[in-house]
Amino acid sequence: MRAQRSEEATVNWLWVVIVGLVLGLIAKAIIPGKQRIPLWLTTIFGILGSVLGNAVAGWLGVADTRGIDWTRHVLQLIGAVVVVLVGDMLWNAIRGHRRRQRA
Repeated sequence: MRAQRSEEATVNWLWVVIVGLVLGLIAKAIIPGKQRIPLWLTTIFGILGSVLGNAVAGWLGVADTRGIDWTRHVLQLIGAVVVVLVGDMLWNAIRGHRRRQRA
């Protein structure tokens, strides 16, 4: 019983990372221009966007529906776009600031 819970938790985390990666990559494709954030940060931003989208879906009362939750998925993608956009701006501001200090 305990091993089964551990295995389920591992599988759940694996899905979280996969969904975060996919949402982050789609968000980067939607945002015009080049984003200079690394892949690992894209994944984290995708995960955060997914969490944000799920929260908004819960607030709107559309988190659990019958069939495919298209509204929730769209909200997750919108959340990922927002987080990737803001995160990319912060990443560039921090990285650009460091480069100026070194030069």
